Amino acid sequence: MAIAKSQICAMPNLATWIRQKDAKCFRTIFAKHPDIKVWNARTRNVPLDRMDGLLLSGGSDISPEFLRQNVPDPSVLDKQIDPERDRWEFEAVQEALSRGLPILAICKGLQVFNVALGGTLKLDIQGHNLPDQKHRDVQPLRSARGASHRFPKVNSAHHQAIDRLGDDLEVEAWAAHDDIIEQVRLDKYPFALGVQYHPERSRTYDSLFDDFLARLQNAKP
Repeated sequence: MAIAKSQICAMPNLATWIRQKDAKCFRTIFAKHPDIKVWNARTRNVPLDRMDGLLLSGGSDISPEFLRQNVPDPSVLDKQIDPERDRWEFEAVQEALSRGLPILAICKGLQVFNVALGGTLKLDIQGHNLPDQKHRDVQPLRSARGASHRFPKVNSAHHQAIDRLGDDLEVEAWAAHDDIIEQVRLDKYPFALGVQYHPERSRTYDSLFDDFLARLQNAKP
């Protein structure tokens, strides 16, 4: 399907892949920024070379073919992995990095970003996917002194996490009880932030999205 040039050039363009189940949460956030055009690769073709920022959202585990490590026990992985989405996201990360675009990575998105930069994952961890952590801010964090965004507790529920950090990533926050990495940023890069928690599910984290989307708007030529 041909895409009119005016559709792309009129406003800042955000590339993403958002699951249908998550669309409602993100719709509320994007409603505050009507001047940004959101391109969801789940439902349409996204011309990556014309995008002004990248949002990597939550989802199922990364397909083994994209991991930089062996998977001794494949049974620990989600049964609904999505290689098509993974292929698109890894390509989108490289395109965004090559152009210095703002990047925000959430939950699975953090893991994709870490792997894209050469890192590896803990493939199955305990105690981080409890039901009460999914929508409530109950996971205590400890933050680095220079963290760009600081939250005392977050809504982090997941069964995988960063193991070896990707190249040039710096840790900004850890789970207080076991040091699982919950927030990273890419050093010496205009703006690339990854979080293991879900800021789209609570207005507590509006400042994080405001920061990211403002940078996206400033990145528009």
